[in-house]
Amino acid sequence: MSGRFAVQVTGLVRRIALVVMLGVLVAPAGAVTVSGLYSAEVPVEGSDQEALRDGYARGMQQVLLRVSGSREVLGQEAVLTLVENAENYLQSYQFLGGAEPEDPDRLRMSFGAVGINRALAAADAPVWGSNRPLTLALVAVQAGGSRELVVEQKVAPDAGGAPDPRGGSGDWLAALREAAARRGLPLALPPGDYRNDTDLLSDIWGQFDQRLEQAASVIPHDLLATVRVRRQGGGWQAAWSLSGRGVSESGSAEAATAGLLADQVVGRWADMLAARYAVAAGDVGELPQVEMVIRGVSSLEDYARINRILEGLTPVHRVAVSRVAGDRLELKVAFSGELDQLREYVALDPRFVAVAGQQEATPGRSSGAGSSETRNPAPKPQQSPPGNSNEPVEAVINPLVRYQSLMVEEESDEVFGSLYQVLHYRWEPQPGVVREDDTSEG
Repeated sequence: MSGRFAVQVTGLVRRIALVVMLGVLVAPAGAVTVSGLYSAEVPVEGSDQEALRDGYARGMQQVLLRVSGSREVLGQEAVLTLVENAENYLQSYQFLGGAEPEDPDRLRMSFGAVGINRALAAADAPVWGSNRPLTLALVAVQAGGSRELVVEQKVAPDAGGAPDPRGGSGDWLAALREAAARRGLPLALPPGDYRNDTDLLSDIWGQFDQRLEQAASVIPHDLLATVRVRRQGGGWQAAWSLSGRGVSESGSAEAATAGLLADQVVGRWADMLAARYAVAAGDVGELPQVEMVIRGVSSLEDYARINRILEGLTPVHRVAVSRVAGDRLELKVAFSGELDQLREYVALDPRFVAVAGQQEATPGRSSGAGSSETRNPAPKPQQSPPGNSNEPVEAVINPLVRYQSLMVEEESDEVFGSLYQVLHYRWEPQPGVVREDDTSEG
């Protein structure tokens, strides 16, 4: 076997292995459902009412930016009024004391998804739903006479170390992750195996689009972004292109730091995608509707029982079947109140086992001194055991914003029209719990 052929075979084997490894993370293309869009965490100066109100307002600004998908919305007079009354939309909050005396206090909070969506619609602003396309970013950074590919890292760089003044790949990884979390934009980067892929680096720098598309084909994604970053004076310059699903855009940006440049580039992508996929204000109905996927439905009796239980829940107004495939039942559930309240009612019936990762991130306890308060807390749904390859696997963007595979059977742009994240359950009939009168169940 010639050396060149051996290299080609080795590369092919590696990429096939990556397909197998990554296949459990995302849907056939890459669409994901994002949770944590309505959560925020901000530093505050104390826990008095004035400091808390200021924290509520800044947290709501973060949420409105993610959910509307546009910075321009934040300047609208009606939206400014929403921010002033942020406390009215607050679902829960927690005051977190700093772990060390020099650490700032922080306020972690969660706003009601339905309330925020209705408020944006009332302000004639668009609403970008929880189902969003996954963008694969191929980012090459040139600094100090060398080029690096920004790849995923299992272990984050030492938080105590000083930032690399040359802009090492670890700095760019952190900057891109934070920028994506701020905008609620699902972002994927090549696995660490690609760190020393000089051919891929050359293709990014030379803008060889066909070769880049071929290299990216083994990593699930909806959109492909290629970014070239280089030093520009005392700062940084980026040239980028974004393509896929009918999108074909390019641009450039300059900024003093990696963080500011990542904010500009990712912000441009988020603006474009929100303009394409956001739901118009007039289409945000008074009665919210959520998609529910239930696995383990093996008979007509199971379907009838599930339907009766859900229709008997207080928040539920109607249940409609949208698809049946094997043991998988997909429903559209119209409800009143907040989504967490619906989850709470469903969680009361042990036959509905929430698939791990389907619930939105909720405030956790501080590792340092502090106190917490919660309004209308919703219990966490029961978690399913790990190891089931049919379950979506969630990926962490930051402690609050997370995403998981959408797990749809047939993906089209229509999946991005849903305002709320898909709720995944597994149906596990328990004879000991079943009662003769199903209408009283749940």
